[in-house]
Amino acid sequence: VITLNTWIGIYQEGNAEKAADALKNMLSTDARVIRGGKEIMIPAGDIVPGDVCLLGLGDKIPSDLRLVSVSNMATGEAALTGESVPIDKQTTAIPVEAGVDPEQVPLGDRKNMGYSATLVAQGSGMGIAIATGDFTQIGTINRLVNQTETIKTDVLKQIDMVSKYLFICICTMCLATFLVAFFYSETYRNDALSSVNIALVCAVAMVPEGLEAIVTLTYSYAVKVMASQNAIVRALPAVETLGSVTVICSDKTGTLTQNIMSLTAFVTSNARYKNNVDATDRVPANFVRDDTYLSERAVRVLKKGGKEILADGPNNPAGRRGRNPSNHFTIDSLHTSENPREAGTVAHPEEAPFKNGASPTKDWIQAALSCGVLCSKCVLGENGGRQGEIGNPTELSILRASYFAGVDIEQLKSECPLVAEVPFSSDYKFMATIHESSEVADDKLVAYVKGAPDRMVKVCKYQSKGGIIGDDEVEEINADYWIEQIAILSSHGLRVLGLCRAVIPKDSVKSGEQLGPEFVTGRSEGGWLTMVGLCAIMDPPRPECVQAIKEAHGAGVRVAMITGDHKDTATAIGHMLGIVDEKYSEAVTGPELDAMTDDEIRKCVMDHNVFARASPQNKIRIVKALQAEGQVTSMTGDGVNDAPALKAANMGVAMGKEGTDVAREASEMILADDNFATIVFAVKQGRVVWDNLRKVLLVNTPINNSQGLSVLFGLLARLPSYPVSAIQILYSNFICAVTLGFVCAIEPAEDGIMDIPPRRVGKRLIGRFLLLRIIIGTVLLTGCVVGSACIVDSVYMTSIPDSNERLFKIRATSFNVLDFGAISVMLSARYSYNSSVTLKVFTGNPGVIWCCIIVAVLQILLTYIPGLNTFVFSMKGMDGLGWGLTIASMVIVFGVMEVEKAIRRSLKAKGADTDDRIEPFFTDGVTAVHGNEIMKMPKGASKLNLQELAH
Repeated sequence: VITLNTWIGIYQEGNAEKAADALKNMLSTDARVIRGGKEIMIPAGDIVPGDVCLLGLGDKIPSDLRLVSVSNMATGEAALTGESVPIDKQTTAIPVEAGVDPEQVPLGDRKNMGYSATLVAQGSGMGIAIATGDFTQIGTINRLVNQTETIKTDVLKQIDMVSKYLFICICTMCLATFLVAFFYSETYRNDALSSVNIALVCAVAMVPEGLEAIVTLTYSYAVKVMASQNAIVRALPAVETLGSVTVICSDKTGTLTQNIMSLTAFVTSNARYKNNVDATDRVPANFVRDDTYLSERAVRVLKKGGKEILADGPNNPAGRRGRNPSNHFTIDSLHTSENPREAGTVAHPEEAPFKNGASPTKDWIQAALSCGVLCSKCVLGENGGRQGEIGNPTELSILRASYFAGVDIEQLKSECPLVAEVPFSSDYKFMATIHESSEVADDKLVAYVKGAPDRMVKVCKYQSKGGIIGDDEVEEINADYWIEQIAILSSHGLRVLGLCRAVIPKDSVKSGEQLGPEFVTGRSEGGWLTMVGLCAIMDPPRPECVQAIKEAHGAGVRVAMITGDHKDTATAIGHMLGIVDEKYSEAVTGPELDAMTDDEIRKCVMDHNVFARASPQNKIRIVKALQAEGQVTSMTGDGVNDAPALKAANMGVAMGKEGTDVAREASEMILADDNFATIVFAVKQGRVVWDNLRKVLLVNTPINNSQGLSVLFGLLARLPSYPVSAIQILYSNFICAVTLGFVCAIEPAEDGIMDIPPRRVGKRLIGRFLLLRIIIGTVLLTGCVVGSACIVDSVYMTSIPDSNERLFKIRATSFNVLDFGAISVMLSARYSYNSSVTLKVFTGNPGVIWCCIIVAVLQILLTYIPGLNTFVFSMKGMDGLGWGLTIASMVIVFGVMEVEKAIRRSLKAKGADTDDRIEPFFTDGVTAVHGNEIMKMPKGASKLNLQELAH
């Protein structure tokens, strides 16, 4: 036990050092600087503020720099800001709105700065060092991690408290035993040495030597179970914290969603097609016509115009807060009709090529989406997944949808070779490619244009009837219809791409020619393309997360989503996941949080579940505000600057795939699969740990107590000596108690464990009813042991007049009554509320049968093996009377404990508090933390641009 606990302590105490080492490994080792007019290489640690540093492709920036010269320079700041794409750098000053503190400008928006430990992803530059060491952004985190103190969990505090009470009880029982032996017992009266020995036997009996090992085993087994489900717990006691979590704050991308941009809908001139984004089979049936799917604007934007819809949606050219937009096809402006419902009405839905509810053919899908496939330089990943994919995620979504619809992408490209192209540019937001095709005349080519939908509508003269490709299947474009469809899709948080085509003369372009944007927009006739359809694209929710969130809500756990994405996108995902409902109907943005006072943000976090356009710096404000409201929070994070928020949360959860080493070292748990459902599973296991710890106490404590009390009450009953010997007591402590305690340590979750609210903050490990059960178990075991001893002593008083010989019989019966009675306690303890009077009590946990067999077989062997029973354990083999008393004791103990549970179930059904949910009992004065004190930021947090919440 000592060795195990020492090893665990060393492991936990090394966490801060590992975190610091992870930060040190991220720091640059050498730097190019200009000193004395010469370019020299020096160790990064020798840089001082004012040094001029030179940066090139692949360099690790040695300190925080103010850039003074850049040449097409971009830096990868994913570890620090969470942005996955490189940030383009500039030298001009960053404009700050009047009244805004410059220190609150997000790191990702400080494009004239270079940060220590980030990499130069492209270009080159030069900067002046303004901060080094612990005064850099990453150095501040290093200092915070080093200053972090290990917090003792509530269970460990309570076990310490229980130990103090046990110490008092044991001392009291020892004193009482000594007094009874010295002044009352006929055998040991006035024998001080023997009385002291008996008192020590009582002490040994009541000390739970195996309890600490079983508690550690309970934690370790839970950690093993969670690791098998991709939840890696770094500190054993942190498992218990999971069971009391009331709010889970989760990232969106990759955790709640699949982190794979997917084509979710395709809109034509007279129909809408829904795509199954979770499909694994390559069949056209993945597309189904559903004219009700996303057919109207989201309720929250029904009365908004196009400008307002774009402002909070993913097609906003401003991008995500503090981040470059990964959607290259953003919409500049959207002038919707004054009557949007009329504009969005489909003219002739009956003319669509497929009936509502039917799936289109593979040929139709290939023809309709051929623009998205051919007008692209992206490479689809292996088997349609992300592994090995190349290109923009938005464009890849069309290739992926085509692939899973059964389209042979490589064959399509080979049949339609590329002739010329208009490369994409963010200035005009479209791309065009010219291809040969067997479906047009030999003197014709097909031009495919894919781009921002508002721009595509402007250059289109025709629209394809129902997405059918052919000269006879076109009609004049209804621009108002397409504009309204763009508004509808954008209002639901979807990225929108327009797919267009046209047939052109073969001699109008040359093979291999690099065309300019005027090829599309500079024609004298104006609009000339044919609009085929609109692609609606999003990062869809993980299907397992929907059920996981429903389970979390059933368990009384709130789920909050924190994302850097746009408000409409976040709200749409929240609706799909069940996070947004009537109670939590709106999202709040990062800039809105920044403008709030202490009281406002505390109210805000209790009224909102979705936080959009939030920077990593907002996370710590959210978690502090939730804690100020008495919530137990779990927070996810992956970047370096998430480390303080992970530390501040009651349960920090780092990403295993996408996360940084620093975030992982600062957390209590790591998600190996970056999946939200894993967090909910871990919460469930945290509750199981709490229940199992209580069950372990229910088994071990009565066994230990009854051993000591049997010594005391055996003397009071004037038995020849105490009914169980010292070696029998030690055996029961280390073998019986530990073995039966092991069964409870590995108990699976009881039915309904996720149908009850989280346990309240400050709830006692030993509450009123658990204490009552422990007392009942102690009284029953002690009564059965002493009672059976008195019966054996009375029955054999005449036949075995020698008190020493009779004592061997007494101890054999008492020993077996004690340990077989302990089996009854364990069987009853398996279910906290549910009845154990069922055959299921022997199933569901493989340890039950084996432990019962082991204890029973050992008892029989110790009772009947000659020499071992007499010389070692001071007893003789039992006869029928002894076994009758043993079986009767088992039935009595089990029956009474089950009657107590039945009474408690009845009281609970009548609304009584049978689980100490209202008032603490057996308390050590620890209560939930409230008030403004908890709102204070960690020391040094201002270097991270985190707003001070307490003034």
